[in-house]
Amino acid sequence: MILTARQLALATLDRQFLLERRRVDVAEAVRRLCALQAQAPASPYLALWNRVQDFVPGDLDAAFTDRRIVKATLMRITLHAVHAEDHAPFYAAMVRSLRASRLYDRRYTSTELTDADADGLLPGLAEILARPHTGAEVEADLAGRLGEHARRLWWALRTYAPVQHVPAGGPWSFTQPNTYIASPASSGSAPQDAEAAGVRRLLLSYLRAFGPASAQDFARFTLLGRAVVTQALRELGDQVVRVQGPDRAALFDLEGATVPGEDAHAPPRLLPMWDSTLLAHALPGRVMPREYRPLVVRRNGDILPTLLVDGQVAGVWRAVEGGLELTAFHELGKTAWQGLTAEAEKLTALLADRDPLVYRRYWHWWDKGIPGAESRMVRD
Repeated sequence: MILTARQLALATLDRQFLLERRRVDVAEAVRRLCALQAQAPASPYLALWNRVQDFVPGDLDAAFTDRRIVKATLMRITLHAVHAEDHAPFYAAMVRSLRASRLYDRRYTSTELTDADADGLLPGLAEILARPHTGAEVEADLAGRLGEHARRLWWALRTYAPVQHVPAGGPWSFTQPNTYIASPASSGSAPQDAEAAGVRRLLLSYLRAFGPASAQDFARFTLLGRAVVTQALRELGDQVVRVQGPDRAALFDLEGATVPGEDAHAPPRLLPMWDSTLLAHALPGRVMPREYRPLVVRRNGDILPTLLVDGQVAGVWRAVEGGLELTAFHELGKTAWQGLTAEAEKLTALLADRDPLVYRRYWHWWDKGIPGAESRMVRD
């Protein structure tokens, strides 16, 4: 059986709980979704609101506070929210890539500090962060020993050291300045066996959440190298099976996993900024029409909040004074607008109790102009 492009899109939406909201605990939801992009503090909340039936933001607050869900730099050198039990293996999978992204960067090498200088600080950093500290506090401690290079050293360490972000209140749990605490992970460089096991676990989690997918898709999601991905696929053996996608593309999936039929219904959704669904596959992705990518993915990497209609990106949305503004890139029918409006009304009610102008710092993209066939306001 050769899977169609629509089936692959529907498979991802199904596994991401975007065909039907699921009644599930928030921590279990995050486990099954693999990881939620979290560089914007609101995004994990809005991601789960789209996916979990009767989602209560306070449940996610509590899960962050209890550290059942943790926020840390992982895939694509980006902040993600992951299940606490997944953090250590995911970190082991990613730490070599994270470390290289900083210690081989000119911003670090220009200090003339060595790899050993940075690695040598990891044990002391773990002691400092046995209790929460702000980044400024850690940097000040480093400055006492390393002077002018402390800032760039902390820039490197906060990315690849085993640290997690600590919730500090606010509508979305995490506020500036960022606060950090040591992770239960014990070392800044994972042993080879822990790294390989971590990659295998991450790959299985990825396929459960985004499959079927190619090796290139997984590499895109993580930024891991081809050799690492190929080795993990080989080591997983019959836990992973081959399937064929459009043009007989070689894809992989979990043994026994199912894919929806082409006639499956995909309801409207209002996805948050940087939703993982838009970042999980090789370009242009499964739910993003190629012609709309420049409108959604901005040159600096910002990925705007999107409208999904029939399983495909059809526009963008933003919260403004008085409600939500929905902009469609092409003309939509009456049924589509009714569904989007109903979703927008529910989202407006959630935002009213948290942050009615969520993502307002990104309004400048709308000021620069977003071409659309039609815009509608949904009032609060």
